Amino acid sequence: MSRRGENIFKRKDGRWEARYIIGHELSGKTRYGFCYGKTYQEAKAKVAQVKAALINNTPIPTVKNRQRFSFFCEEWLRFRRPQIKDSTYVKYNAVLQSHILPMLGNCFPSGISTQTVESFQSELLSKGLSIQTVKNILMVLRAILKYTASQYPGTLPAVQVQYPKESKKEIRVLTLEEQKRLIACLKKDMDACKFGILLALMTGLRIGEICALQWESISMENGTIHIGATMQRLKNIRQEGSGKTIICIGSPKSDTSVRTIPFSENIAVLCRRYDPHHPTAYVLTGTEEYMEPRKLQRRLEKYTKECGLEGVHFHTLRHTFATRCMEVGFEIKSLSEILGHASPSTTLDRYVHSSIDLKRSNMAKLTMIES
Repeated sequence: MSRRGENIFKRKDGRWEARYIIGHELSGKTRYGFCYGKTYQEAKAKVAQVKAALINNTPIPTVKNRQRFSFFCEEWLRFRRPQIKDSTYVKYNAVLQSHILPMLGNCFPSGISTQTVESFQSELLSKGLSIQTVKNILMVLRAILKYTASQYPGTLPAVQVQYPKESKKEIRVLTLEEQKRLIACLKKDMDACKFGILLALMTGLRIGEICALQWESISMENGTIHIGATMQRLKNIRQEGSGKTIICIGSPKSDTSVRTIPFSENIAVLCRRYDPHHPTAYVLTGTEEYMEPRKLQRRLEKYTKECGLEGVHFHTLRHTFATRCMEVGFEIKSLSEILGHASPSTTLDRYVHSSIDLKRSNMAKLTMIES
């Protein structure tokens, strides 16, 4: 509820919120600051002081310094909620509840320094969290600190957030012999699930993408697969049903993940064989019942164990596909788009691992120069 046309509202928690303009983004979107009060008059008085400070180019009153950092964490998440997907919201909320709020929530914003963040990082690493997990937590913290500073510009100390560096780990990629062994296993007594796994191996699909793939997205006429959805099991934030987690089918992780992949004649032959001629049927089941990612992962473990392969996760198939493409001279820009990456550098840095045979072949090309 707003009072007399002013940008002052009564919140659901009973407090009054007064907004003021602090600037504009490059897109032209207005950026707001916020003042809070137990009454309408208190909120109005606070925002009047802030507006006067902005007009006179003087420091904004630091009355909000009495708010703990937890307040700004929760406000940041509330304002971000309409802009992000459910999966992202769940991840952000988990980071706040598990790490940031317990360790930094009781601090005052003015007391958080670069040294505070460094200590926070050290504590996270001491708990045995992976470098990537710690980096993700710090990225959320950095965004909240930036939001907090925007609420009263010029009054908070500058805080630097340095991300920990992670040494590159060798990612499991099937050798050509292992890949042939797995394909032979999948083709033996092939059913819809084995077909789906083989399709992912031959196209580089993510596990959530193959789980969400329906036959209506496969065009036999054009020889293409359209990827426009992904499946995840997420915390039940909407409290629908009785389960703590629910299956969510939504848009892929990024805009570039929405893509159309052309397929080979080998794939076309398999598609014609297993097409149930039911557009809304899921590829992995051949029916309108889906198969969720963790069940598919268990199936893959069963099949790889049967053919004597170890350490194979579903993402191994994606790495293997990218590597095979590079080994046969695939143009990197096209491969990047097929994999749904934001840029070719991501493809090169994360997914492509040349085999020792390819390295030997490339070294042999120097023979004509050396001799």
